[in-house]
Amino acid sequence: MASIEEYSSITGQASIDELFLLAKQLEGKSVQNINSTAVGGGVAEILTRMIPLLKQLGVNAKWDVIKGNEKFFAITKNIHNALHGIPVNFMDDDFSYFLEINKMNANEMDLSGDIIFVHDPQPVALIERQKDIGRNWIWRCHIDFSKPDVRTWKFLRTYIEQYDCAVFSAPAFARDLTIKQVLISPSIDPLSDKNKELSPEVISSIFERFGIDQSRPIITQISRFDYLKDPLGVIKVYKKVRKYLDVQLVLAGGGATDDPEGPRIMEEVKHEADKDPDIFVLFLPPASDIEINALQRGSTVILQKSLKEGFGLTVSEALWKAKPVIATAVGGIPLQIAHKYSGILTHTLEGTAYWVKQLLNEPEYARRLGINGKEHIKNNFLITRHIKDYLLIFLSLFHKGDIIYL
Repeated sequence: MASIEEYSSITGQASIDELFLLAKQLEGKSVQNINSTAVGGGVAEILTRMIPLLKQLGVNAKWDVIKGNEKFFAITKNIHNALHGIPVNFMDDDFSYFLEINKMNANEMDLSGDIIFVHDPQPVALIERQKDIGRNWIWRCHIDFSKPDVRTWKFLRTYIEQYDCAVFSAPAFARDLTIKQVLISPSIDPLSDKNKELSPEVISSIFERFGIDQSRPIITQISRFDYLKDPLGVIKVYKKVRKYLDVQLVLAGGGATDDPEGPRIMEEVKHEADKDPDIFVLFLPPASDIEINALQRGSTVILQKSLKEGFGLTVSEALWKAKPVIATAVGGIPLQIAHKYSGILTHTLEGTAYWVKQLLNEPEYARRLGINGKEHIKNNFLITRHIKDYLLIFLSLFHKGDIIYL
């Protein structure tokens, strides 16, 4: 794990000094993060990097994970999909079972943080313990809340409005709530294995391991195997482009322990690939950060063809490597890409295929997009900015009524 001081070479020493100054104001206070999985997905990845850095700054930060069985995580996956506006048929007892598991966790967990920072819907009902133990409670939403299913939103809102404040990743996700709302975009860690510089030899060795030809153009999407990431749509884009250009496609990603749909979706993707030797479907285990880094750095064009998206940190990851990125204009992706300046935003399968062809035929334009994209990520979406925002919101809970600028 990198030292917090090492980030000064990227952000400047003044930004690191500011973090120490803010963290000093939290002396004696503890922050307890709670989510539903320790491995897989953006939330776990961010917390894995952030908790040690907060501790280096002197913040008493810890991280706990709720327990749940297959039925619970099937329900929470349906809740996740419903919040994205996808029609879902809930069983009569689904919400009551969801609350039962939350209550079990609330009774078994040591909820001892001065600030209890709950991430996403899975543990949202832990807030019921506030009546007994007090504390300052924050609910952090990492998913696309722009058009939630009405019934599901009504159910969750009952619990969300018991928190001291709610944090969303993009302005479009803000809801009509009786509590304070804060906009904090997520971030990438530029010094992690997934984002640090790699030598050409390391990159080439990984492409050779997977049998991918670096001498020919490579289109890549790195994402969990999830319907909302539209891997089947990516294959359709590839097939449209392949009619005109000799390209390869890499679909790489993994799963999360709280997502039961992943293996089934991957099988559908393999079937759609239909033994095409130029489509590489790679299921990567959790410890594959170097492989993901190398695949992004060695690709020609990177896609993020999400149908819905909470933020889409794979976009920031790819832009950090100065790669040209084409992504659907959903969720938090437009915050990361200024169309035709730091990347390309699309709305349709046909539009995505069109821009892939354009960038492959205009490598100098693609190169400029990548350079602009990296600078945008450096200025807005690195973990040091994210930590600063969190420190400020933590402080605001102990200075209610004061004005805190984020």
